[in-house]
Amino acid sequence: MTSPDQAALHRLLLERSVRRGQFVLASGRTSSFYVDCRPTTMSAEGLALIGRMGLAALRGRGWAARLVGGLTMGADPVAYAIAAASAAHPPLVDAFSVRKEAKAHGAGRRIEGNFRPGEPIVVVEDVITTGGSALKAVEAIRDEGGAVLGVLAVVDREEGGRAAITSAGLEVVSLTTATDLGLT
Repeated sequence: MTSPDQAALHRLLLERSVRRGQFVLASGRTSSFYVDCRPTTMSAEGLALIGRMGLAALRGRGWAARLVGGLTMGADPVAYAIAAASAAHPPLVDAFSVRKEAKAHGAGRRIEGNFRPGEPIVVVEDVITTGGSALKAVEAIRDEGGAVLGVLAVVDREEGGRAAITSAGLEVVSLTTATDLGLT
């Protein structure tokens, strides 16, 4: 049975984020559909919904995360939404962003925001296809002393990403899947 939040997320994704046609994905694969979560994750309704659902999902999994973040830019609104939702439902969860590469100026950081080594972290992602972005974030976080509990995605395209991430020893939770959205 679909919850009201699940139904609202599906509606938003289908209205704002799903496109049909021929697309080349970041992995190099071709697909008959494309999911650009940003119009959903960056909308007022999407931020509130994903924050609420994401926080509930990570707590439902038993992950006592103090931090959430992932590879910029797809993960950023997901992390910020969860952090904001935690303000109304403590304990607080802070957010951070992982750059694709370290800055060449300033402090030269690869991880920005509220990252603290040793803190329990959930890596977030907007869409999982091959799992490559989430695994890059995991590597950067671990290199800086972060303790990764698992990966939370808004959409799992069900194209091998979950298996790649679990092969790396991490659990994956998704708010929805390509199948749930009627895309496969």
